[in-house]
Amino acid sequence: MTSSELWTRETADRYDAEEAETSSAAALGPTLAFLAELAGDGRALEFAIGTGRVGVPLRERGVPVVGIELSEHMAAVLRRKVDEDTLPVTIGDMATTVVPGTFTLVYLVYNTITNLLTQDEQVACFRNAARHLEPGGRFVIELGVPPLRLLPPGQVAVPFDVSERHLGFDTFDLVEQILVSHHFIREGGGEEGRYRRDNSRHRYAWPAELDLMARIAGLDKERRVAGWDGAPFTQDSAKHISVWRKPPEF
Repeated sequence: MTSSELWTRETADRYDAEEAETSSAAALGPTLAFLAELAGDGRALEFAIGTGRVGVPLRERGVPVVGIELSEHMAAVLRRKVDEDTLPVTIGDMATTVVPGTFTLVYLVYNTITNLLTQDEQVACFRNAARHLEPGGRFVIELGVPPLRLLPPGQVAVPFDVSERHLGFDTFDLVEQILVSHHFIREGGGEEGRYRRDNSRHRYAWPAELDLMARIAGLDKERRVAGWDGAPFTQDSAKHISVWRKPPEF
């Protein structure tokens, strides 16, 4: 078991509703196109597949998908959408769990590598990706760039969403590279509406640190872009999509 925090049944049951915007066809279109192109005629393995927000529609595009998921509750929600024969899922952590066969694509989206709270576990995740890749296969990560430039001296919190139904901000431990995401979600309507408070811990990592993890795992950086649409990655980019390739002779 890694240091990742487990998703509860309650969180899993409301996940799809809370992520409806990021799960729409319009929002997922560029993601699916990007991943399908890299998978080619091969199979894809999704680390931390969750409720299948990406894996299920990618499978519907004709890419054979296999998943690894730590939370049985999240996997149970996925299973309501698609059967085991169509999209196999193994319960386990993404740093050490091994599934049969090899893949042309292993991918890890939506900042999920930060669920591994130590550098050693994140390195192990890269090694596990390399273990599953065919020679010439790719490992893809979607990850936000730590917004530390927004921290003035003495401040440890950065808001990332202030809207009518949600208040979100991150607090940072700059020594341990740990951030805690805090969420206040408004439930119900009218003046009697209440806020539910959630929080989760993450280990943030810089793009250059991930490149070193990839090198340790025997993977070469192929490209880095600012989004699924392929926009150039710059010093002002809020996130990145990074692709590393397993050498053909590896």
